[in-house]
Amino acid sequence: MSTNELVPPSETPDLHGAFPRLSAEHLDALAARGQRRPTRPGEVLYREREQVDDFLRDPRRKSRASSASSACSPARSPRSQRWSGKAARCSPCPSSGSASSSRRTPGSGTWWRALLIRRSILIELGVGFRIVGSRYSPDTRRLLEFAARNLLPHRWIDLERDAETERLLRELGVRPEQTPVVIWRGQQVLRNPSNADLARTIGLLDSRSGPASCDLLVVGAGPAGLAAAVYGASEGLSTVALDGVATGGQAGTATRIENYLGFPSGISGLELAGRAVLQAEKFGARIRVPAEAAALERRDAHHLVRLQDGTTISARTVVIATGARYRRLDVPRLDQFEKTSVYYAATQVEARVCRDDPVAVVGGGNSAGQATLFLSRYAKRVRLLVREHDLGVSMSRYLVDRIRRLENVDLLLSSEVRELVGDDTLEAVVVEDSRTGQRRTVEARAMFVFIGMRPHAGWLGDQLALDDRGFILTGPDVAQGAGTTCGGSPAAGRYRWRQAGPASTRPVTCGTVRSSGWRQPSARAPWPCA
Repeated sequence: MSTNELVPPSETPDLHGAFPRLSAEHLDALAARGQRRPTRPGEVLYREREQVDDFLRDPRRKSRASSASSACSPARSPRSQRWSGKAARCSPCPSSGSASSSRRTPGSGTWWRALLIRRSILIELGVGFRIVGSRYSPDTRRLLEFAARNLLPHRWIDLERDAETERLLRELGVRPEQTPVVIWRGQQVLRNPSNADLARTIGLLDSRSGPASCDLLVVGAGPAGLAAAVYGASEGLSTVALDGVATGGQAGTATRIENYLGFPSGISGLELAGRAVLQAEKFGARIRVPAEAAALERRDAHHLVRLQDGTTISARTVVIATGARYRRLDVPRLDQFEKTSVYYAATQVEARVCRDDPVAVVGGGNSAGQATLFLSRYAKRVRLLVREHDLGVSMSRYLVDRIRRLENVDLLLSSEVRELVGDDTLEAVVVEDSRTGQRRTVEARAMFVFIGMRPHAGWLGDQLALDDRGFILTGPDVAQGAGTTCGGSPAAGRYRWRQAGPASTRPVTCGTVRSSGWRQPSARAPWPCA
């Protein structure tokens, strides 16, 4: 056999639905929307690391795929009726204002599920860019969080545990203050890049290609924002959703959500957010991350949102869904330890850092309960510090029962943190019993804080009226002159409040829903709707 003769590759196994076959209906849908291109044996359709903007399927021949990456073994091929592509190619591209763009493409559900599963496989394999930095560096934590929250395949090299890498960085002239570094495609080295710089380098963000105007602009890509993007885009509106860090909001950091309708076996916040993003993009919505709103203005009957990078986006309607931020403990030296040992989320990023270490979790709600369950699988010991006298006051019963059964979890009720102990990194916390006033020192190399939220609306300036707690005034107070007069700016998000009387019988002038005077929803709601 000639060395130039192609050897038929074996077929790629279908891992959990990552490589589904296309049915006759799928093929007919592709034929109606695509074009045939003749190929010849041995022709390279695309190479590793190339930007691929096509949805490819070869109905006649077997295509061979291989990878030069050391992070994964050579990939065997999709045979006939298998396909290759990326998410953007699976959605019908809408014309501005065209309702026909929301028509469902046959088989699109299968394609979207496969793309999401493939991305998960890449993350597990550790392919993608490399983040080289110390676990105690705030910028390393920032980059790891950005990559994890946006489902970007990457591998972290911890300088605290890899002396050889630290030596190589010194030889390359990388100074300590220039770390962490990101290595992209094995050649390009970014020295302590911002999230936006990293996003632009890997092609996640390109402000030049983004629209300068749209029908609907959603500021905030949490649950409420993504829902607004789905519904707006499905009605044919040109829709853009922005977020400063990642999609999913605070709920996107939940390790496991088990009491959300439709998921009897539970689902992680990241996966739920990922599905919402795919759904929004399927209808033509554009998700822009990272892009942080800095100001809201009114100009020529349109709303103008100014971003932190100086660019602006004009829209006929702006949905404000910027959500909330975690509250901070009022203890001395918190600022110092927030750089190295204090966290406000418990994800795989934090689990890698505190593996086999004792940790403390502060809080008595569902977020604290979910974090405790998750961290107990990685930490040597977990101390759950709860201010209430009973764990079931603010936490769902199923979480309470599971926590009480864990052998490596210590439950400290009626307890509040008074001091943080350590030099550069956290070593222990001083806890006071509110019933007796007695203090004790609890060993902890990391502290996770979940003590409630505060609204994130300061960027609005004086364009919209806020109540004394920082929530946006909407609904009846607007009609009575106590709220904003800025029409076309609905508000949505986690911390809305329920009116005492029927809202449907009250006048609304700005198409908004009142937040002031509403009852705060139960802390047990893991993924609140808009």
